Amino acid sequence: MSQLNTLPAPGETIVNGSRYMRDAKGSLVPVEAIKPAHKLEDEMLRKIMGHARDLSAQIARFRGHTFTDLGEFDALLEQEYGSTRGGKKGNRTYQSFDGLMKVSVSVADHIDFGPQLQIAKQLIDECLNEWAADSRPELRAIVTRAFNTDRPDQVNRGEIFMLLRLAIEDPRWLRAMEAIREAMRVTGSKTYLRFYQRPAPDAPWEAVTIDMAKAKGGAS
Repeated sequence: MSQLNTLPAPGETIVNGSRYMRDAKGSLVPVEAIKPAHKLEDEMLRKIMGHARDLSAQIARFRGHTFTDLGEFDALLEQEYGSTRGGKKGNRTYQSFDGLMKVSVSVADHIDFGPQLQIAKQLIDECLNEWAADSRPELRAIVTRAFNTDRPDQVNRGEIFMLLRLAIEDPRWLRAMEAIREAMRVTGSKTYLRFYQRPAPDAPWEAVTIDMAKAKGGAS
């Protein structure tokens, strides 16, 4: 028997000359005892995951190279003009000379809420209880979605911000909104890269996505 035939296939282990595959419980199962459909599924998954890991590594390298290139370009501009590109948060945009391609860098803050949020919730509940029939159902729905989550120590941030945009002049409501603002804590930030292109300078921008759910081509 040649050495090639004695090598285990992906997912297989050779013990005393016999081929085994490890199951989900960690037990070694003889290859001949495994159903062909299960072996075929295993082979398919190992192939797909191999491509997925390679693609993930390639995207990570691309992201790193992109930030390096942009950072070096920013350093050249700062050296040439003595100023840093972008606003206070670090948002900035780069565009090709023909106006057909651009890359944007945006920084999004991660916000958590302190104990003042519970005071805001009490004040909001007082308002809703007193207004009772006069309060709009959609307002009650927003408040419910904002504070009713799977975990008591979490809130729906999008609905909380929607509450801040409501024009309600009741003094307790205004105090509640001030308590929400005081409860906000910026706990970190994340930087996003976005890529755009267009066929002509007067055409709308089209996003170049690196999201499998949104990527063009392939099966839908």
